[in-house]
Amino acid sequence: MAEMIPTELGTEKIGKLLKKYAVPAIIAMTASSLYNMVDSIYIGQGVGPLAISGLALTFPLMNLSAAFGTLVGVGGATLISVLLGQKNYAIAKKVLGNVFILNIAIGVVFQIFALAFLEPILYFFGASTDTIQYAKDYMVVILLGNVITHLYFGLNAIMRAAGHPQRAMIATIVTVVLNCILDPLFIFVFDMGIQGAAIATVISQMVSLIWILRFFCNKNELLHFTKGIFKIDFKIAGRSLSIGMAPFLMNVASCFVVIFINNQLKTHGGDMAIGAYGIVNRIVFLFLMIIMGFNQGMQPIAGYNYGAKLYSRVIEVLKKTIFLATVMTVSCFVLGMLFPHAAVSLFTRDPQLSAISAEGLRITVLAFPIVGFQMVTSNFFQSLGLAKKAIFLSLSRQLLFLLPLLIILPRYMGTNGVWYSMPISDTIAAVVAAVMLSGLLRKFKKEMVEQPIINSKND
Repeated sequence: MAEMIPTELGTEKIGKLLKKYAVPAIIAMTASSLYNMVDSIYIGQGVGPLAISGLALTFPLMNLSAAFGTLVGVGGATLISVLLGQKNYAIAKKVLGNVFILNIAIGVVFQIFALAFLEPILYFFGASTDTIQYAKDYMVVILLGNVITHLYFGLNAIMRAAGHPQRAMIATIVTVVLNCILDPLFIFVFDMGIQGAAIATVISQMVSLIWILRFFCNKNELLHFTKGIFKIDFKIAGRSLSIGMAPFLMNVASCFVVIFINNQLKTHGGDMAIGAYGIVNRIVFLFLMIIMGFNQGMQPIAGYNYGAKLYSRVIEVLKKTIFLATVMTVSCFVLGMLFPHAAVSLFTRDPQLSAISAEGLRITVLAFPIVGFQMVTSNFFQSLGLAKKAIFLSLSRQLLFLLPLLIILPRYMGTNGVWYSMPISDTIAAVVAAVMLSGLLRKFKKEMVEQPIINSKND
């Protein structure tokens, strides 16, 4: 019975499938974003504004860790979706084993390297003598649990791709609920400050990981741990990593760009400007995570139908996902333009930090009505395994457009130049995505015209 589950991806109505797969992913991603926001809110209200700045300094390193996690997890999940569409279950199981081993290996190497050079890394990221200790206290604990984090996110993505989006959602919600309970306990009751927030995060992820591991130990599931899959198959690993290279490079580029943003803000606005960026990032990220939830719901549907050559279904799921993502980014635009002070007040009572954050939020969301389209399009290429195009779309916004603007605009506009760089780069990236997508859709429509001719000859 378990082997029949994925076939619904090629037969059920797209709207119903997107609801089934996207809603759990959205709930999970929203919960994950809230989980990050809770950390920031408790740290901002319970430790202080400089602690918020210290936490913001850890974003690049956490993005880099996430980059290695997505390199393995997202690539493996996409490959599994395509393999299930091709009904190649034996190879799909080998992908699962490769994801498990690679996550452990990469997680350990990253942990050792980052801990060995943590202080100089954080200073490079824009730390000052006032913020370095907050950043160190948080990252030491996070890095000690790095392998847990990698396995948790990687196997959660595989679970979703294997036809169990609800279970993947439950794992994330458990993590969030536990974190919301443990955060005030460690920060206020045990008086552990920012370090307590990090401990709460690692414990929460460890509990969910144990539950996920139990799921993959169930022999009744289509994908489960079996003998012979826990060894690196270089062909599978290479294919999986090539697909995962797009989100990996996107996260690496994001890490690099955030470092640049932090340093530019430190130069033109000081520690408070860095803290403001941390607050704006958390608010905006809530909406972006919802869009990522739509993308995660789209991924197995698009991947399966692409593997099965059902191009009309691939196009339909793309259109529906773009529409839903645009609704969310327009909502973020409205919030940022009309209620910026109310949004930032959740994180801090400091008047200076609040004023800088509100202005930064208003500028950041200027191009948000088209950001949803750009995000979905980039993920769409990745979902189909079109790695080179996905990599280009992922990197263009960060490196080709945003980075030069971050170099040029602050020279003339100061701190506002950093903020304005973001909506301008978003606009350019959306135009490039539209051009590339139109070419792919023309190819699909040509295939759809030729398929009936081929089928009639076979008859």
